[in-house]
Amino acid sequence: MPSVNAVSVMLSLKEKDRPIVRKLLCAGCCVRCVLRFCCVGTSSAYRRSSQDLHKELLAFISEENSPESHDASGEEKSSDAPPNKRMRTDEDSVTAAQTDSDICPVCLGVLQDFCDPTFAKQVSDAVKKQQYEFDSLVLTVSLPAQMSVREHSCWLHVKKEVREKSMCLGKEDVIQVKDAFKWAVQGKIGQELGAAVVANSPCEVSVGFIHPETQEDCHFLANACPDCFKPTKNKASIFTRMAVVKALEKISEEKFSRHYPCPPKKANTRCTALDTTCLHTSVFIAGRYNKFSRELPQTPWVIDGERRMDGSVEELIAAPLLSSFRADGFNFSSSGREDVDVRTLGNGRPFAVELLNPHRTKFSRTEIKHLQETINQSSDKIRVRDLQIVTRDATSRMKEGEEEKTKTYSALIWTEKAIDSPDLEFLANIKDLRIAQKTPLRVLHRRPLAVRQRLIHSMSTIYLDKHHFTLKLCTQAGTYIKEFVHGDFGRTKPNLCDLMKTDADILELDVESVDIDWPPAIPD
Repeated sequence: MPSVNAVSVMLSLKEKDRPIVRKLLCAGCCVRCVLRFCCVGTSSAYRRSSQDLHKELLAFISEENSPESHDASGEEKSSDAPPNKRMRTDEDSVTAAQTDSDICPVCLGVLQDFCDPTFAKQVSDAVKKQQYEFDSLVLTVSLPAQMSVREHSCWLHVKKEVREKSMCLGKEDVIQVKDAFKWAVQGKIGQELGAAVVANSPCEVSVGFIHPETQEDCHFLANACPDCFKPTKNKASIFTRMAVVKALEKISEEKFSRHYPCPPKKANTRCTALDTTCLHTSVFIAGRYNKFSRELPQTPWVIDGERRMDGSVEELIAAPLLSSFRADGFNFSSSGREDVDVRTLGNGRPFAVELLNPHRTKFSRTEIKHLQETINQSSDKIRVRDLQIVTRDATSRMKEGEEEKTKTYSALIWTEKAIDSPDLEFLANIKDLRIAQKTPLRVLHRRPLAVRQRLIHSMSTIYLDKHHFTLKLCTQAGTYIKEFVHGDFGRTKPNLCDLMKTDADILELDVESVDIDWPPAIPD
């Protein structure tokens, strides 16, 4: 059996820990929970087998290694000395109270069987089946809320011993179950997957546990601290871990002890492990698109639950991306949007696609270029350029100062009154025309009612015939061009009808340029 000094060095235990170790083992706690409450922060200690730890803890509190086995000078007493009856009784009670097969009343088995290589391989195999691509991962652990109650109960049990020995030990010094579990298994999981397990990684592997047998452990807290437990729409139970922790901080030790035993009662069953899940942070793809069709909406066009047109810009772009990145879904955003009957020409409109939970994330420039070609070959209605992977933060630049940006349009205009070329010349002299636009009737169902001030920076014209001309406009982003032309029953003032003193309407509209220097251009 190892000497007390050897055990102390291996497990970082000190003389002051001896009564705590004895008390916890007598209460049936597992060896890793004993280390936690002794504030052992050496991760390697938790990776050792339960059997080895159990033997060493027994050696640590045994009669041979106790202070009573040394005389006042520090020398060992003669081996002929009779054994100390109290110490022998304590060791027997420890052995009777806790064996390797018992279920720990505090961690409910999480730090026992689930810390062995078999469970680590089970987690690793589940991750491999989901076929993620990663170099590193972060391991997250969710535990039953009632485990916090049991932890608090055990802490109060130990605290009494700490007070009696005039030792300084705070609850915040106790190693958390989550940390102990990670220290025990994450090295094995990383080895199985050939990846580093780190504190921060885009790939998250989640392991969860439930323990139905002890679900009612928290219920007394709802009566003791009702303010801590409030129903929420997204939670199936009011007894969330955060609510329980908050209540435990609020309840007095005396009140807690009246309602819950210290130490906690032993359980008949171990925790059940939930399915291992993986989640990769989103990947963002940016670029610029041209739309050449007047029968293609930017996003799926659904009215009263019925789809009106097949396809959309976002679907044509996202479909190849979803397939290549093996993502679960996507979110599409762009710098403004055009109507279904409006083309987007010139250098295109900036867009970004957030790919949700992608299983593949590494692409070379050549592969991204090939992906761009795949999108462009899938339809003649759109074309994409400058396709690239960007950061989440970079996408915010697409929206920054959006209303201060300018956009250029080309519109085919019809006038009721016959016109000649000189009738249009005055429009070119109008600069920075300020207009007030009440939310257009056609978008009032999805936009709040408001009056927006906008600028028409400049206009120019190309005469076509007595009732038609082309109007070129450079405007502040967010300007409703159709409404500026026909007036929208007076909701836009002034408008082109007012300026030309005749009824006018817009027959075709094209976006010629969106003046946002994002994303960076990629040379062909």
